[in-house]
Amino acid sequence: MTDFANATPTIVDIVRRENCYKGFYKLDRVHLRHELFAGGMSREISRELFVRHDAVCVLPYDPQRDEVVLIEQFRVGALGKTDNPWLIELVAGLIDKDEIPEEVAHREAQEEAGLVFTALWPMLNYFPSPGGSTEYVHLYLGRCNSAGAGGLHGLVEEAEDIRVTVWDFEDALQAVRDGRISNAASIIALQWLALNRVEVRGLWS
Repeated sequence: MTDFANATPTIVDIVRRENCYKGFYKLDRVHLRHELFAGGMSREISRELFVRHDAVCVLPYDPQRDEVVLIEQFRVGALGKTDNPWLIELVAGLIDKDEIPEEVAHREAQEEAGLVFTALWPMLNYFPSPGGSTEYVHLYLGRCNSAGAGGLHGLVEEAEDIRVTVWDFEDALQAVRDGRISNAASIIALQWLALNRVEVRGLWS
């Protein structure tokens, strides 16, 4: 009997790739064959691929007060899927210039929340939707002082309208349980902090 668990495919044959749309993002159609778990190659398949920049998401955290800073803004992708398309999220931005992820984290913290991070803690990296998108997310915890945080922020030239609020950590975690926080990056980051909070507070306090 073949041990499929030890047969790791590695071969992908790109037959051709065509661009279907090009704007700020791109949509490509990729025709390919790939190696099969049982051996040999698949038939030629076609996949539409949403080509977008990688993203940086940061959960601002005050270890002294045990508070997180979250932002709220309108998201067109949530329109029609939920009663309220204004989502509670992390500070986030795209790597669309010649920048490293840490530079994006600091820049977006100032633009979206008026915050300055004194340290960044890399959480993890992940693909949010690899079945049809190239996006790769760099997730961080950002040490900040939450005293006085809040208000309205965002860049007018980017049509950003962002409300910033400060949450007790346990209240934010409960909002995940209740479904009030419903986007992947925020859920992952808050759960990561729940698992690592004692260590983080020990090193950052």
